[in-house]
Amino acid sequence: MMAEDTISAVITALGQGAVGIVRISGPNALAVSGKLFRAASGKNLADYSSHTMVYGHIYDLQDNSLVDEVLAVYMDAPHSYTAEDVVEIQCHGSMQALRKILSLTYAAGAKPAERGEFTKRAFLNGRIDLTQAEAVMDIISSRSEASLKLAARQQNGELAGVLHNLRRQLLDIVVCLEAAIDYPEEDIEEITFGEVKKKILEVGANISDLLNNAHTGRILRDGLRTAIIGRPNVGKSSLLNALLKEERAIVSEYAGTTRDVIEEQLLIDGVPLVLSDTAGIRKSDDYVEQLGVKKTLELLKDTELVICVVDGNEDLIAEDEEIFKTAATRPYVIIVNKSDLNVAATFDILKQRFGSNKVIALSAKTGVGMDELFDWLKSYVYGDKGTLSSGIYVQNARHEELLRQALQSLTDAGQAVSDGMPYDCIIIDVRRAINLLGEITGDTIPDEIINEIFSRFCIGK
Repeated sequence: MMAEDTISAVITALGQGAVGIVRISGPNALAVSGKLFRAASGKNLADYSSHTMVYGHIYDLQDNSLVDEVLAVYMDAPHSYTAEDVVEIQCHGSMQALRKILSLTYAAGAKPAERGEFTKRAFLNGRIDLTQAEAVMDIISSRSEASLKLAARQQNGELAGVLHNLRRQLLDIVVCLEAAIDYPEEDIEEITFGEVKKKILEVGANISDLLNNAHTGRILRDGLRTAIIGRPNVGKSSLLNALLKEERAIVSEYAGTTRDVIEEQLLIDGVPLVLSDTAGIRKSDDYVEQLGVKKTLELLKDTELVICVVDGNEDLIAEDEEIFKTAATRPYVIIVNKSDLNVAATFDILKQRFGSNKVIALSAKTGVGMDELFDWLKSYVYGDKGTLSSGIYVQNARHEELLRQALQSLTDAGQAVSDGMPYDCIIIDVRRAINLLGEITGDTIPDEIINEIFSRFCIGK
């Protein structure tokens, strides 16, 4: 489905740099570029083989004045990013040069590209599916090397291949059921029920595997939102500083020093953390401190992991118990701080109560025990292996939700088979799962959702 319009945009990051690129895509890409680009050889860009870099200059269409010294490359359809005819002009990376060349492409007949329109055309022209298109933005916004690897694997079609295979298996189930409906005289009902249930369970198990890995993929894509909570003066800010390896938060012997949420981002062995140091949770007559505590409790609603800090050199008190209740609303780990002092009694009590895999003794002051916290975090993100393994990791919340709905449809279909429901009822559930998987790849997705997805892209992508 080739577009009629020819579009153009700057595809490099805005700002001053050594090189900037203007992309022209569409049926008239060569004609548009030919009005402003002149090869130093005197030839037309069309005279060169596709994908050949050509040295030349850009000239103003109005007064024929020199604009910039550039390199231009023509890529013929379908062997380009958009699967259309594409010309890319590499110029010097000043904002003025880029804006001028872009305006000249408009004067020559191109239209401004909309957000994500180049990638949208690649999708509509069948060069990539929707999972690969969305992976482009995941690559751009990668927070770590691990998230970059996962996004690159998805952009290469790994997730798409798995989903297309699952859809084919479900379509086989529908064919099998429809054959039993159309040819009742063949008496294949018993065989059909057995095979259908087996295949439904197999596809459901594969979808469950994808959903199990979605936890890791989502964290690597968006970062693990982590809140450090505890009563005042237990060492929350000291822990933040130890994790960051810098004096980011004020540390004082006086309780209630932290009045607001301090948010920082860091990487721990490839795991991106969005880390929040919060105000100490306690009852207080201080109005500003009350606001800080209220903000802490509001933050926990959007936090995935809670690091609950207690002072191991003191006995547990009622305020600690309230904080444990607060932490239990989310996945959590308990840090018994100040292990350089006498923390054995508190540590043993908490291990017995919450389990040894939930309690870590460390000293934010000396750093002893930090490696155990790092290992716990990696285990939380990656599972028992504690590292990124092979396999498909779903990174997109849209994909995850559609997979959950598809799994529910297959669960309903499996139950219908067990209950001996008519084949038509089973087919409805299986077809719904097929359509939901198709929404992930873009095979069965409405146009308005496609437009919404690409509207989140940046201009030039």
